[in-house]
Amino acid sequence: AVCSDRRPSPTASSKGPKKVTSASSSTAHGHQKKTGSKRTGPTKTGPTKTGPHGSDSTTQDDAFIRIRHVDKFFGSFQALDDVSLDIRLGQKIVICGPSGSGKSTAIRCINRLEAYDAGEIAIDGVRIDDSAAARRVLRNNVGMVFQQFNLFPHLSILDNLTLGPVRARGMAPAQARSLAEYYLERVRIPEQIDKFPGQLSGGQQQRVAIARALCMEPKIMLFDEPTSALDPEMIAEVLEVIEELAGS
Repeated sequence: AVCSDRRPSPTASSKGPKKVTSASSSTAHGHQKKTGSKRTGPTKTGPTKTGPHGSDSTTQDDAFIRIRHVDKFFGSFQALDDVSLDIRLGQKIVICGPSGSGKSTAIRCINRLEAYDAGEIAIDGVRIDDSAAARRVLRNNVGMVFQQFNLFPHLSILDNLTLGPVRARGMAPAQARSLAEYYLERVRIPEQIDKFPGQLSGGQQQRVAIARALCMEPKIMLFDEPTSALDPEMIAEVLEVIEELAGS
């Protein structure tokens, strides 16, 4: 799981939100971003063969997500500067830093919701770009939970959860319903299955969003500040669900 968080990182740059800083939890062993020289534009054009320390290693070979020297620009502003990171299956990684430091941009680049300008991101050995192979890898391996839930308001909770498995994975509707019921039980709201998003609290909607992502049975879960849009009293219930899932 990869999660972005607004809390300031002790390794964050004091020069302002120019770089994204990766901070590992106590169970994570991913490499932190490299701090290379500044560039004025996206000049790198191809993948890099070496890792953060200049050579291949067992850690790199085991990495399910490999990020190499990634840059991302929005006009003249550089949101990501030479970011490199290895993430293995089962790790829990937190990207921590102040607002505007590139946390959401990094996660969105992993999921190809944003196209990066230089460097390379690979998942399960497949470079993430606009190819059909990359789309298959993302569809089969990556789930994402957004800040604003992004549920379909005109669909029931059941239909929100089964739409992806049925349409994207070709799952039978009955099997998709069983999967939806299972994951709603995991996030502790099985009784909400026939309601619509507008009938739920913010915390309940975010738990539905988590269950929806899990229904695609991904190997990777990306959380983009999943509690930032919630009232304070609802944050704890969502964090408890995330922590329980991360430990399972």
